[in-house]
Amino acid sequence: MSEPLIVAERLSKRFEIHHNFSPSIKERFLGLFHDRNRMTVEDFWALRDIDLSITRGESVGLVGRNGSGKSTLLKLIAGIYRPTAGRILVRRDARIGTMIELGVGFHPELSGRENVYLNASVYGLARAEVDAIYDAIVAYAELGQFIDEPIKNYSSGMVVRLAFAVAAHLDPEVLLLDEIFAVGDAAFQEKCHKTMRKFLDRGRTILFVSHAAASVLAMCQRVCVLSQGAKVFDGPTAEGLAYYEERLTAGADGSVPT
Repeated sequence: MSEPLIVAERLSKRFEIHHNFSPSIKERFLGLFHDRNRMTVEDFWALRDIDLSITRGESVGLVGRNGSGKSTLLKLIAGIYRPTAGRILVRRDARIGTMIELGVGFHPELSGRENVYLNASVYGLARAEVDAIYDAIVAYAELGQFIDEPIKNYSSGMVVRLAFAVAAHLDPEVLLLDEIFAVGDAAFQEKCHKTMRKFLDRGRTILFVSHAAASVLAMCQRVCVLSQGAKVFDGPTAEGLAYYEERLTAGADGSVPT
């Protein structure tokens, strides 16, 4: 069996939710005397005790309701977040390409052209290396003359096309994708599917968050179902999607709604 590329061991992530927060000194002072003005802090565990092992060449779908912890898990793998407890191990030589949030890594005031160089440099590419792949990125994104327009003038679909084009041409060992098919036209979605299949044919690894069951079934060999920050299923794709649909029908806690 292949050596693990990514390993999570009792991985947990906690966020603090601040209620009644106010930058006003007056409001804070009133909070000393009145409960309704007092700021309180609530712990929210986005992930709790996740154990996961992913080997090179796997395509793994992460499914679950909104707020189940899918995007948080991707951000921990990408190094955007640090674990509250447990650990996440990624092989040192594994270059990770990410498309986790729309527009992350792009500067809205810069043009598409400038953002290609900015985004690629974040992954450690020198200018000469970006020069070598720039034309291919622009052709893939199909933005035409808009490549020299500021990103702030792009539609969400145009941002997705450029972001995926950059990620796809970095030749990453691991590709982390979060809801890339939520925006964009059908033709570009099919282009993305073909690119992902080529990645897998070359032994690359994909972690794919999506609510589109058909895309998960087409692209993933394995599914992890998350519910309220816990991993509740890890196995074959068709079984995982059926399990998720059953939970969706039954309710997040598994009970049948009345």
